Amino acid sequence: MHYEDQKVIKAFRIYSQLLAEGMGEKDVLKHYIIDDDVRGLVDQFAEEVQSTVFIAGDYIYMLPKATASVFHISNESIKRDYLPSKSLNSDIYLMYVATIILFGEFYDGYQSMNPTRDFMDLDHWLNAISERIFSLKEYDIEQLKELEKEYEYNWIDIINKWDPLDDLKENVKTQDARTQSRISFLNITKNFLLAQGLIKELGNDEIELTEKAKIIIQRYYMEYEFNRGLLDFMYQVDRKREED
Repeated sequence: MHYEDQKVIKAFRIYSQLLAEGMGEKDVLKHYIIDDDVRGLVDQFAEEVQSTVFIAGDYIYMLPKATASVFHISNESIKRDYLPSKSLNSDIYLMYVATIILFGEFYDGYQSMNPTRDFMDLDHWLNAISERIFSLKEYDIEQLKELEKEYEYNWIDIINKWDPLDDLKENVKTQDARTQSRISFLNITKNFLLAQGLIKELGNDEIELTEKAKIIIQRYYMEYEFNRGLLDFMYQVDRKREED
């Protein structure tokens, strides 16, 4: 298809903005929406780097669709930018588990298509993680090893990472990243989600999801293919307990 030079340049400017910052505000969004050709070109550019473009509220975002994308955040960059020195991949997996539990709490365990709460405090999030870890511990070691093969997730490492964290300091409001406590780990995860524009702070240790997060959750986390049934697995112990 032949495009006017002016439209190609306009599309490239939008793509460049998304490339540099991962998002654009109203003026960028307006140019993306009003011209079908420009929008099509931007989408093609994004597809070439295995990314997708979507709108959430007054903003436009570009996110990676695959780990091969140049926009995919590597484990090494997460360790470098957010975690204490000498952190391991298991720390990142625990961050991921903490994140999907947070999203699950906002969506009632993904039983609803829309959030069932407007905000959440850190204590609720922390207790929800502890409950999920406690449920995991109801499996014996051999069962967990089999489940690790099925879900490609190291559940034993997750338990061993969470259990030793100091829960005696959980009532302390201000703790830095070096403090080995569950609340400090939660703050590390919170800072990562804030930096990615997935949550907002409301004060009083309360957070809410952003429109960006809601779109991502609906498109990806709601799909069994993407969350690999992780949350289903983590809640099934509760359901079995209730049935018994």
